[in-house]
Amino acid sequence: MCLLVVASRLRADCPLAVAANRDERLDRPASPMEMLRGRPRILGGRDLLAGGSWLAVNRRGVVAALTNRPSPDGRDAAKRSRGELPLRLAAHRSAAEAAAGIEAWLNPSDYNPCWLLVGDRDSLFYVEVAVGKPAAATALPPGLHVLENRPLGAPSPKVDWVRRTLPDPAALSAEALVPAFERLLASHDVPALPPGEDPARPPETFAACVHAGPYGTRSSTIVLVPRARRPAPSVRFTAGPPCTSPFEDATGLW
Repeated sequence: MCLLVVASRLRADCPLAVAANRDERLDRPASPMEMLRGRPRILGGRDLLAGGSWLAVNRRGVVAALTNRPSPDGRDAAKRSRGELPLRLAAHRSAAEAAAGIEAWLNPSDYNPCWLLVGDRDSLFYVEVAVGKPAAATALPPGLHVLENRPLGAPSPKVDWVRRTLPDPAALSAEALVPAFERLLASHDVPALPPGEDPARPPETFAACVHAGPYGTRSSTIVLVPRARRPAPSVRFTAGPPCTSPFEDATGLW
């Protein structure tokens, strides 16, 4: 996944709202949405090559997702799948519980580098997985948090564009929140790139919806976690790029 937009504790009726695009090689097999696990019930897309997920949400409202750190040498196939991580985090009863034990079980050297966000109604945590850095979860304050294929808070024309383009989730009506996310995820707008920006990165990858030859946006996911524990979180997804594929309701899978 290459774009992860999280509105955490900005709305009383929806304390966690997530909009995400998954970017990947077009020939890598994947299922855009299915039941990933039964106890606890976890929904998300499945990478059919490595078996993991880029975004997982459980029935209690815990959402975990990752973005990969690009490498000029590609991924190290000898390492464990990063897709294990959202599944493991979403298996917990709360985001705080998921974050509490991460230092004990996560060995960053076992995985290719990535960044993770895990949140629920009450909290949001950021995790950087990189060799030489200790496994630790950083609690984030309420607000809008945007993660692409760079560390959280790093300079990014893509992140800046999202912040300029997305209306304030706290100011939108409940009926307007999902369409605003859908428009954002489907956009092909490429922001102005500053001098010295990564010359090896195709400009198309700075858009929310990416079309870059054999690589691009494969699916989108929107998750809304309500204040009450019932009903279960609302989950919407596309089975292709959101610019051409309609959003489907996955909540029936619960």
